[in-house]
Order: sequence, then structure tokens, then C-alpha cells
Amino acid sequence: MLNKDDVAVIRGLAARAAEIAALPVQEEKRALWRKLNALTPARPMVMIDQVCWNEMNTGGELTLQCTDAECRGYEEQLRRVLFQWTHFRVDMVVEPFIRVPKAILNTGFGVRVQERTAVTDPANSVVGHLFINQFQTDDDLGKVHSPRIRHDAAETERRLAVAHELFDGMLDVRPWGADCYLSLWDPISMWMGVENALYALIDRPAFMHRLVGRMTDGYLGMLDQLEEQGLLCGPQSLIHCTGAYTDELPAPGYDPARPRTKDIWMFGLAQMFSTVSPRMFKEFEVEYAGRICERFGLVYYGCCDPLDGKMNEVRMIPNVRNVSMSPWVNEERGAAEIGRQYVYSRKPSPALVATDTFDPGLVRKDLETTRNVCDRNGCPLELILKDISTVRYEPRRLTEWARIAMDVVGG
Repeated sequence: MLNKDDVAVIRGLAARAAEIAALPVQEEKRALWRKLNALTPARPMVMIDQVCWNEMNTGGELTLQCTDAECRGYEEQLRRVLFQWTHFRVDMVVEPFIRVPKAILNTGFGVRVQERTAVTDPANSVVGHLFINQFQTDDDLGKVHSPRIRHDAAETERRLAVAHELFDGMLDVRPWGADCYLSLWDPISMWMGVENALYALIDRPAFMHRLVGRMTDGYLGMLDQLEEQGLLCGPQSLIHCTGAYTDELPAPGYDPARPRTKDIWMFGLAQMFSTVSPRMFKEFEVEYAGRICERFGLVYYGCCDPLDGKMNEVRMIPNVRNVSMSPWVNEERGAAEIGRQYVYSRKPSPALVATDTFDPGLVRKDLETTRNVCDRNGCPLELILKDISTVRYEPRRLTEWARIAMDVVGG
């Protein structure tokens, strides 16, 4: 039995979200994202995500009131949506539904991260990591097991019953399956440490091929199980912080009760490979990630890794539509390589909202540089401000960044 006060809080927030979701601008934004993802944009698009929420609650808008843990999870989600819509919405879309994660049990690869952390702000989830190398001998490959998937249907039904009690009449309730993030090298970097893994690529290449090959096979087997059990998610609203709306997905023959990998987007990356050669990138990432990406409808590729000098290899990855252009790329080279073939997914530096004194002029210059280089090269463009670890407890900085960005793109 849910606490009546908790239910009242959630339904009040849900009512506000439903009003916003019903505004005509939401479908207008979806249409703009579809145009961008079709490589025929009406204008560049803008998103802000991965916010330092611990610094946002200066006016109490994010203060949680619910007592039940499950209700607090929904409350936090709704308060953040409403806060972002009020203060830095840019091209976000507020959906008329709530996603309820299915209770999917995944054994994973069987390797637990061993690390030490360093904390500068106890209120911030962004911390420093020192990872312990767990793969020092050939025998250590035996630590990697193939993931096994099982659905706890009773728990899923319980979650849905709670959600219906909270949201019926306000927001639709959607059971939500696995939304795939299948990095090969992010886990390896945490199992070995980045420096150890990079040295191993040179000193123990056969071992590293066996390790990443085992992981690739594990991921592919996991996808088979998710498809067979009807546990993949449906068409997404977001893929890696950007709008995933497209007329190309789901694929013909789509069954909502049993989504397939080819019906949805995938997000891939190899951030650890930022400093490796294009040849090594192809050998250890493209050859393996390509086997995974070929199964999906569309692929968003890259994150913080600079890909401006590796586009020949990125083109070898099947189904890529958006390519990340991180703060460390040569923008002119990246835009010339991308042209009209992909969405130029620019990640403006979050350092510009983290400086001692916020400088709107520098923000405008940074965004205009990107806009101009993409105009010259005909690139479909999106600006995605993310990885925001601090705004020095001045939330107005994001409001101002959003205002400037929308002015630069003509939104």
C-alpha cells in the first residue's frame, strides 16, 4: 500500500509533466530531430544532459518529499524533467509517458571492478578512480563468463502495478526493456586500468584479442537472449544524450511485444582508444564492435574519444548515423571528414561553464566556431552539452548557455 501523501506528490508532478507533454511544441521538436537524423536538418539541434544535479537545487525545486524509495525515484525523475524544462530546455522533448524498467536479471561478465576513489565534492557523484589490474596472466581470461539473461516477470508486474497507481490518468505507463550500451573497452579499462590496458595492446596483443573477442561473443549471446525473451526496449527517445527520433525505425515487421536489435539504436564507443593509432583502432575496436553494430538499426558512435583522425575506420562500422566530435577534435578536419554523411555530434567543452568566472562571450564564440565550420562543410549538426561535473553552484550558467546556444542555431 503506497503512502497517500507520496501518491499526491507524484500525481501533482505528473499532472504538470502531462500538461507540458501535451503542448504542440513537443511534436514540433520530434519532427526537427527526425529531420536531423535523416541528414536533412531544418536547423542544428541542441541538448543539455548529464547535469551536475547536486548543484542545481538552489531554490528548492528539486527537494524530494516522498518517503517511499520507489516513489522517490519517480519523484526525482519528474522534478528533474520539470526543472530542465523551466530553466534550460533547449530541444528536449517531454514525453506523455513514464518508462518502467522490466526486472531483467543479467549475470554480466562475472568480473567485479576493484578500485580506489578520490573525492573532491562529497555531494557530487563524479569522483576520481584508480582501477586495479585483474588481468595480468593468460589464466585470468577464465574470469570472463558469458552473460545470462532472465526475466523476473513477477517483479515487473509489481513495478507496473505501482506505476499504474501513481500515473494512471496522467501519464501512460510503458514497460521498458534493455536499452543497449555495449562498450567493449570501457569495462576493460575498469578491469585493468587504462594505462595497463594500453600497454597490454602493445606487449600482449594476442591476449587482448582473446579478451575482447570473448566479450564480443558474450554481448552477441546476450542480445540473442534479450530478443528471444522479448526483453529489448522499444523505439527510443534518446540515444547517448541526443534525440533518437527517426522515421527509419522500427524496421518492417516490428512487434512491440518482441523488439529486435534492428528496431532500435545502439550506442558504441572506445574512449580508451583516444591516443591509439587508426590502425590499432581498427584492429581492436572496429573489427569487434562492427559485429555488434551490424545487428542494430542505427548507431550513435563515439563519446569523449576524438574521432576526427579516425573517420576512415569509423566508416567501416555498420549502421553509424551520428559521430561524436568531442572537445579534443580538430573541428575543421572532423567536419571535412563527416560532410553530409553523418550527423556531426559536437560536444562543446563543459569547462566553459565551470570556470571561476562565467564568460558568455567565450561560450558564444565556441558555439559559433562549430556552427561556421559545419556550415562550410554541409554537416548536419547537433550541439550536446554533457559531462557537466560543476557549474560552481551557479545554475544560471546553464540557463545562459542554453539561451546562447538556441540563438546561435536560430531556434
